[in-house]
Amino acid sequence: MPAVIDIVDLEREFKLGATIVPALRGVSLRIDAGEYVAIVGPSGSGKTTLMNLIGCLDTPTRGRYRLDGEEVSQLDDDALSDVRNRKIGFVFQTFNLLPRATAEDNVALPLVYAGVGRRARRAAARRALERVELADRMHHRPDQLSGGQRQRVAIARALVNQPALLLADEPTGNLDQKTGAEIVRLFEALNQDGMTVILVTHDPELARRAHRQVRIVDGLIASDAADGARA
Repeated sequence: MPAVIDIVDLEREFKLGATIVPALRGVSLRIDAGEYVAIVGPSGSGKTTLMNLIGCLDTPTRGRYRLDGEEVSQLDDDALSDVRNRKIGFVFQTFNLLPRATAEDNVALPLVYAGVGRRARRAAARRALERVELADRMHHRPDQLSGGQRQRVAIARALVNQPALLLADEPTGNLDQKTGAEIVRLFEALNQDGMTVILVTHDPELARRAHRQVRIVDGLIASDAADGARA
C-alpha cells in the first residue's frame, strides 16, 4: 500500500527566551493508505506537535515529511494552506462550525476556498452529509443540532474535498459517552470504506478502538503497535 504519511527523522524545536526546547527529537513514522491509527501520549509528550506537523499546521526544524507522496517539510504558509485544503480533513473537539450557517453551508466551506462552483459545492456537501447520515438536517444551523449532530457536520466538512487523510483531535472530548461511541463507530465505518484515519487522543478507550497505536513520550516514539501486539 502507498504511504499517506512518510516521516523520517523529524525534529521540532521551540525557543523560550534563550533556551531551545526540543518537542520532537527524531521521529520516523510511516502510515499507509487505509490505516486507522491512534497517536497517544501524556501531556507535554510531543503528540500535539506531531499532529500539527502531520496536519501541515507547522513545519519541522529538521527532517523530512512526505504527505500522500508530496514533500511538505519546508513549504511556506501559503503552500501549506493549499496542501491542507487538498489533502487533509480536520475534525476538532470543539466542532469549529460557523454559528449562522446551515449544516450544508458549513460542509461546503472548504470547497469555497478551493474555488469550486456553487452548484458543485452544494451537491458535494449533500453527499458528505448523506455519508454521515445527516442529510435530513442539512438546512439546520449548529444551535439547532445536538452535540453529536454538530460533530457529524464537522466530519462531513472534513470529508467533502475527498482528502487523503482524516485527522481528528480529541473528537469525542465534548460529547457524552453514548454520543461519543456513535462518533467512534462512524470513524470505524469510514475506515472500513478505505479512509485513512488518524486520531490524536488522551482517551485510552478511544485509542484501543484504532487498529494501531503510536505512543509518543518525551518527543520520541516509545511504542508502535498494531492489533494483537500492543504493550
